[in-house]
Amino acid sequence: MPVYQNYQAGYKFRTQKTPVKQKGIYLQETHMNSKSVLITGGNKSIGFETARQLGQRGYTIWLGCRDEQRGEVAVARLAAEGINVRLIIMDVTSLPGIQAAAQRVQEEEGKLDLLINNAGISGAQPVAPSAQSLSDIMAVYETNVFGVIRVTQAFLPLLKSAPHARIIMVSSGLGSLEWVADLSHPYSQVEAMGYTSSKSALNAVTVAFAKELIKDNISVNAVDPGYTATDFNGHTGYRTVEQAAAGIVWLAEQERAEMTAGFWFDQQRAPW
Repeated sequence: MPVYQNYQAGYKFRTQKTPVKQKGIYLQETHMNSKSVLITGGNKSIGFETARQLGQRGYTIWLGCRDEQRGEVAVARLAAEGINVRLIIMDVTSLPGIQAAAQRVQEEEGKLDLLINNAGISGAQPVAPSAQSLSDIMAVYETNVFGVIRVTQAFLPLLKSAPHARIIMVSSGLGSLEWVADLSHPYSQVEAMGYTSSKSALNAVTVAFAKELIKDNISVNAVDPGYTATDFNGHTGYRTVEQAAAGIVWLAEQERAEMTAGFWFDQQRAPW
C-alpha cells in the first residue's frame, strides 16, 4: 500500500542536436552552459522531469543515480532532447560514493550552481505508529535525512565556488506539522510515521543549512512537489510530474538572495 493511499486525490491546496557520448557523458555540439545542477534520484519521475525542464533552460545536468543501467537510459533520453547531461553514479547512503562524485564534479566542472536533493524512499507499508518497526524508520531516515546531509556537506565546497548557489530539498506536504495535525486535512489520515517524520526532519535540516549558508550567498529551501502520480505512490496522485517539477524549477530560478529558509508549494509558502 503506497504512503499516500489514504490521500483524497481531489483535495487541492490553497533546438535538438545529435549528442556525442563520452563514457557516460553526453555533450551537445552547439554549446556548454555556465550553470550546472546535480539532481539525486534523477533517473525517473519528478527527478527526471526536473532534469528535463532545467536542461531545456540551458543547465548542464549531473544526473545522480544508484543504478548505472537505468541511469544510462535516462541520460540517453535527455540527450536526445538536446540536453547537456552527465551521469554520476551515487548512492546517498554511501559516503565514499558521494565523496567520489563530488571529486568528479570538482575535476570536470570546478563548481556547482544548484543542488537538488531529490532522492527519497517511502519505507514499508503504512501502519499505525505503535506497529511501525524501528528498523524501517531508521532505513527511511538513512536516505531521506542523513543522505541529504551527506550529499549537501560533500558538495558544499563546490556550491561555495559558484556566485549564488542554491540548494533545494524535495520534501513533502506530509512533513508539514500544521497539515498533518489538522484532522480535517487529508494528510492527517496518512499513517506513515517514518516517512512523514523524515520529511519534517528534512524541513528542519533545510532551515539549519539556510541559516549557516546565508553568509555564503547560498539559498536553501524545501519544496513540496504535491501528491504526484509516480512509482512512489502507485501512480495514484492527482498531479503530473510536469506540474511537480515546475515548482522545483521555479524555486531554482529565483534570484532574490533573501529568499531562503522557506518551505514552498506551487510558488507559495507552505506551513511548516
